[in-house]
Amino acid sequence: MALTREQMAQRVARELKDGYYVNLGIGIPTLVANYVPEGMQVMLQSENGLLGMGAFPTEETVDADMINAGKQTVTAVKGASIFSSAESFAMIRGGHVDLTVLGAFEVDVQGNIASWMIPGKLVKGMGGAMDLVAGADNIIVTMTHASKDGESKLLDQCSLPLTGAGCIRKVLTDLAYLEIDNGTFILRETAPGVSIAEIAEKTAGPLIVPDDVVEMTF
Repeated sequence: MALTREQMAQRVARELKDGYYVNLGIGIPTLVANYVPEGMQVMLQSENGLLGMGAFPTEETVDADMINAGKQTVTAVKGASIFSSAESFAMIRGGHVDLTVLGAFEVDVQGNIASWMIPGKLVKGMGGAMDLVAGADNIIVTMTHASKDGESKLLDQCSLPLTGAGCIRKVLTDLAYLEIDNGTFILRETAPGVSIAEIAEKTAGPLIVPDDVVEMTF
């Protein structure tokens, strides 16, 4: 069975490490803030100038002036800092973000990512993604494995305008967790109840299935 958005966020949260500075993109990545392991100190960074985002607020704690880069209301943890977007992008471009979690429309076997434009459709745009893929070494892409029409989003070559080239090494979809290396997707984990055959069928790019593939647990 395909992972829910919340399960995808839970799985990504397992990649967090104590002391990390982390940037969460718009969409599924923002949910990761709700699954930071208890006792772990992680500082979540937003392009609009907030370092130290907490979980999404309740009705009692919501503050309309406290927002993330996607204009969603958020909370701030103890020790958070608020500064200009110029300083925020200096942090990103300077390589000071330990982990970046982004959504995408397409990813290919060369590690290219397309996440900002679909010709003929109204999309929010690039945002800080171009800077994030250029300034971060550790990036995880979260996305659905295929479109609503069943077309694969894991390709031999991206068809949409690129956000970044050769920068993606890890992809978590609603069906699987994969790594990218030497021009191929490498299957590492399957979603609970999802067969390797289904993953292979919905992966357009070359796929390697090692002997040690495991099923995710929640």
